[in-house]
Amino acid sequence: MAEIFHSKKALAVNPLKVSQTIGASLAFLGLNRSMPLMHGSQGCTAFGKVFFVRHFREPIPLQTTAMDQVSSIMGADDNVIEALRTLSDKSKPDIIGLVTTGLSETQGTDIHRCLRDFRTKFPEFAHVAVVPVNTPDYVGCLESGYALAIEALIETLVPETTCAGKRPKQVNVLASAMLTPGDIEAIKDWIEAFGLRPVVVPDIGDSLDGHLVEAETSALTIGGTPRSEIEIMGESAATLVVGPSLSRAASILKARTGVPDYHFAGLMGLDDCDAFTQALADISGKPVPEKIERHRAQLQDAMVDSHFMIGFARVALAGDPDLVGMQVRFLTSMGAEIVSAVATHKHESLAALPIAKVTVGDLEDLEKEARSHAAQLVVANSHAADTASRLGLPLLRAGFPQYDHVGGYARTWVGYRGTRQALFDLANLMLEQHHELAPYRSIYWADDRDGAGKQHVISSAAVGLVH
Repeated sequence: MAEIFHSKKALAVNPLKVSQTIGASLAFLGLNRSMPLMHGSQGCTAFGKVFFVRHFREPIPLQTTAMDQVSSIMGADDNVIEALRTLSDKSKPDIIGLVTTGLSETQGTDIHRCLRDFRTKFPEFAHVAVVPVNTPDYVGCLESGYALAIEALIETLVPETTCAGKRPKQVNVLASAMLTPGDIEAIKDWIEAFGLRPVVVPDIGDSLDGHLVEAETSALTIGGTPRSEIEIMGESAATLVVGPSLSRAASILKARTGVPDYHFAGLMGLDDCDAFTQALADISGKPVPEKIERHRAQLQDAMVDSHFMIGFARVALAGDPDLVGMQVRFLTSMGAEIVSAVATHKHESLAALPIAKVTVGDLEDLEKEARSHAAQLVVANSHAADTASRLGLPLLRAGFPQYDHVGGYARTWVGYRGTRQALFDLANLMLEQHHELAPYRSIYWADDRDGAGKQHVISSAAVGLVH
């Protein structure tokens, strides 16, 4: 059991976390024909867009209500209504994700009342789904904002029903913010191997996987979970919940539909992967496919190959709670020692981790703990690049954002194959730090250099070795 410590500093010295507003927007980017709308200033949206573009290296549809100094004081309800009208009329989205920022939350905007006023004033746009989410960016983190968006999405679009199991081959997947587009694709392949059809919410593996399309530009998301698929989640045979942060969203879905759910704290490591595979076998009623059995055997072999490098390795880890939890379980299962675990936000799941403590803080806390405990490796997002450099340690980038590393969004961490690759990468980083002993240099080797740069060896006669 881990003890959770809160950093008592008055400010974040070296910030680690990303705001709730960004997290909620990320969730809506995983829906088809969707448009995230931030209720705040233009700067709030611009900074968020920069994060997304640098991480995914894709054009990102993101809109703002453009609050200025007058509307910030006098009220910005009209900004919300006008923005919803403009987007509904010009872009014609299926879903608009209306998320708040620190500015609008401090002002005290009631976005739910603004939405009711919009519906009353413009009934012709009743077909456009608007999902309001309160995400103040002065509390929480990307993960908590993402979870709030999923909860609001279910409450808005999933009707109450008693048709659970009507589609016996369909399974819902509530995907945590810690999962990359590569992870989502791997999970879908995993599920389809058992003859099941996954409905992933949100599906950033389809919308933000870096694919090319014929259209030069699009005002809306291209790919992702369609609205029609979300509306029939109540007819699925089961719901697979990946990540403790989505437990409340899963409870809401189960209460509305009665669909049974299976919870997984993560999908890295042999135990986690085995649990997910067994759940799929139970739901489908089919045996485990041979290719998955082979992937499992390959992971076991990789564990044998890399345990000399990873066993007893001292690791400093930072990220959102779901990611920290998954990485801690994976690393400790391989014999690594977590000398510093820093989370961006407190979540009850952190207390169950098999380490001494978890610090809710920033990268300065990580740096101090890593230095005092002689860490050998840092696992965190790109914000930790300077921290790792000052410590003189290698950095394995994990989490959001990764703006100084191409392809981080596409990496697969989960599953037998994703875990296998993570083992290889960790082992190689550790090997780079352990250099071989310097070659023996005889005292009889002369170090003099002539003008041509050639070294001369003292003749054997000079050292009494003449026969």
